[in-house]
Amino acid sequence: MSRRHRAEKREVLPDAKYGDKILTKFMNNLMFDGKKSTAEGIVYGALGKAEEKSRRDPVELFHEALDNIKPAVEVRSRRVGGATYQVPVDVRPERREALAIRWLIKAARARSENTMVDRLSGELMDAVNNRGAAVKKREDTHKMADANKAFSHYRW
Repeated sequence: MSRRHRAEKREVLPDAKYGDKILTKFMNNLMFDGKKSTAEGIVYGALGKAEEKSRRDPVELFHEALDNIKPAVEVRSRRVGGATYQVPVDVRPERREALAIRWLIKAARARSENTMVDRLSGELMDAVNNRGAAVKKREDTHKMADANKAFSHYRW
């Protein structure tokens, strides 16, 4: 890790179809081996299916799903006098977004539908309705932080 300065954040271009930067970040996270067109096909297909099911704007649907997944607090390990404590800390906005994207993709990949388009659209619909594996992950993170509230004075 460089000691000179922090790495600057790269700005991503908005996606081709909807013009949304967060959707581009999502595609980049979903992508394997540099196959961006495949990732785009999966995301656009999933948004199309979700739009058919709910009869709502797909980008609005996507953002609502992400908002339902974003964690407000998480626990970080902190060593104090030989003991390691799980200290609850607030999550920075960029990290909230990154965690939500990561959890949504992981939950979609773990589903049992046949194609990734079906899995992703199903997980998006579940997230919009506040259920599903990604939302459960957020709930578990909040529960863990709540259980360790006693160590919040070790925050740094």
